[in-house]
Amino acid sequence: MGKNVWRAVVAGGAAAVFTGLAAVPAGAAEGGASFTRVKVNGGKPIVIGLSEVAVPTSFRMATTRKWKWSAVFLYRGTTSDQLWHAIETSDCHEVSSGVCDFNETMYFDPTEWDMRNSEAGAWKVAAEVSFKGGGGDTDNAGLTAYVKRNSRLSVNAAPEPVAKGKTLTVTGKVTRADWETKKYTSYGSRLVSLQFKPSGATSYTTVKKVHANGSGALKATVKASKTGAWRWAYYGNTTTGPSTSAADNVVVR
Repeated sequence: MGKNVWRAVVAGGAAAVFTGLAAVPAGAAEGGASFTRVKVNGGKPIVIGLSEVAVPTSFRMATTRKWKWSAVFLYRGTTSDQLWHAIETSDCHEVSSGVCDFNETMYFDPTEWDMRNSEAGAWKVAAEVSFKGGGGDTDNAGLTAYVKRNSRLSVNAAPEPVAKGKTLTVTGKVTRADWETKKYTSYGSRLVSLQFKPSGATSYTTVKKVHANGSGALKATVKASKTGAWRWAYYGNTTTGPSTSAADNVVVR
């Protein structure tokens, strides 16, 4: 099994302490360090609601120096303005002398740690190493990772059942995670798609698009023609993740 490296950070700051030591690559000697093959969440946005999120990360480090720990992290502005709550890294998977591949998991949990809503958006990615005997190296990985607030949608179609050709009203609400209040709150004025899947079909089709009101409420009317499922779909933005509601099945008679 790999040895785990953990660290914790104070709210909104960069104060960090590693509580474990990573393995030293075979053949390490005095020299520098470089990082390549950095990947965070497979290139996908990190969407955080109101529970812990584990983000898979990997990287390669080459060094000829003995080291204590190494990790990838998110930052804005300077590398002292970091965002993470805990990090777990594997032991060195030796590629060659002084070259290691690592698997890492970055954890975020707004229920245990203070998060600001302003932390949603673009973050830079960097990697760092701490050398034995003091000192270290930090490199910008040249990547951008988006951290987003999770969104949710509800749906209700009425009346159920409905006569063919009659008006069907579909309502719902769009909300998103508020990391500061630790609740889902209204997300007003969003453009949301109303989608329909006829009974027996395998995919949804967008019927119309509507804007939520200032309180996040959604409402659309359509003519009932076929039995099937109705749902809302929101495609997200740079600070908020996409979401789809559950399906509401309506029988047309």
